[in-house]
Amino acid sequence: MTGMTSSPRPLLNRRLAEFGTTIFAEMSALALRTGSINLGQGFPDTDGPEEVREAAVRALRDGRGNQYPPGPGVPELRTAIAAHQERRYGLSYDPDGEVLVTAGATEAIAAALLALLEPGDEVIALEPYYDSYAACIAMAGGTRVPVTLRPGGSDTDRRFRLDLDELRAAVTDRTRLLLINSPHNPTGTVLTRAELAVIAELAVERDLLVVTDEVYEHLVFDDAEHLPLATFPGMRERTVTIGSAGKTFSFTGWKVGWVTAPSGLVTAVRSAKQYLTYVSSGPFQYAVAEALALPDSYFADFREDMRTKRNLLVSGLAEAGFGVFRPAGTYFVTTDIRPLGERDGVAFCRALPERAGVVAIPNAVFYDHREEGAPFVRFAFCKRTEVLEEAVKQLRAAF
Repeated sequence: MTGMTSSPRPLLNRRLAEFGTTIFAEMSALALRTGSINLGQGFPDTDGPEEVREAAVRALRDGRGNQYPPGPGVPELRTAIAAHQERRYGLSYDPDGEVLVTAGATEAIAAALLALLEPGDEVIALEPYYDSYAACIAMAGGTRVPVTLRPGGSDTDRRFRLDLDELRAAVTDRTRLLLINSPHNPTGTVLTRAELAVIAELAVERDLLVVTDEVYEHLVFDDAEHLPLATFPGMRERTVTIGSAGKTFSFTGWKVGWVTAPSGLVTAVRSAKQYLTYVSSGPFQYAVAEALALPDSYFADFREDMRTKRNLLVSGLAEAGFGVFRPAGTYFVTTDIRPLGERDGVAFCRALPERAGVVAIPNAVFYDHREEGAPFVRFAFCKRTEVLEEAVKQLRAAF
């Protein structure tokens, strides 16, 4: 560029300087280049229910949503979201003032953090965390304070656990917000009632806002139970709950997410959201409204299908020599590569396509304390059974 000094100011906003191309883009490109099975990025390789897809086609043909939908979302979807929260959890929200439709959960997170944070505010997040959390906190001028989930338990019950004393100690006079994710990506941990109760008590005691990412709410297995933080005493009035159609109905490309919260919090989040996408996903909103009204059998069958796939991948990874943390929720499995004689998950994942024809994600990219996550690698099991079987076959052959 002409006229610039020899030491020009960098083009990228310095708040974003640490964030380059996401690991998902890098690994997906690697999968394409090598023809590998992509168990990295968390998207299904089949579409969701046919009746939901047809509902979107019908909306398109009927001219519903082809122009800008209402800013808060179409009334049918807001009503369906409120009904879902009431039916599932006994949480009552007014569709006209306490529900906001967003361009996926990622925009909901961004809008909430941009709306609720000011420069210097501290945000406590459970580490490892979805990579957009860190970027959105940075864009809002906040300071992220990670509280690390650490592996523990017996061989039959290995999971990543929250140290509640560490969480309490992380709260300072500058803490504005807790950013909680359960079921937890990437570890597969589902926070227990006792853990959530302590988080709720802490938020009430210190008068903190809470943003809770619950996009895997319908993917909990075995004895685990999803309990929204907003159901705990004193929490409804301070909690922004985030949900997503993509994870539950396997239409991730539609980018339909939502926020439920008291009207004051929804108004704040909407104030930021309207200057991001304004609106999105017009016809798909009508389809998701119908999806949320599907019978309970759909959600049970969906969960059981994913549980079967989880068991297939968990067993295969263990047979290949990985240390495996059986997830209680989500559609991800975190593994430990140290039993394979490896310690660097990033190098391991970059070599894995050539070595085994499989792509995974190194958990280190989800940590501030990268050394904590160095030996862990995440695999997704939201794929067709035959794809998982082939991936397992190739991993066993390689290791």
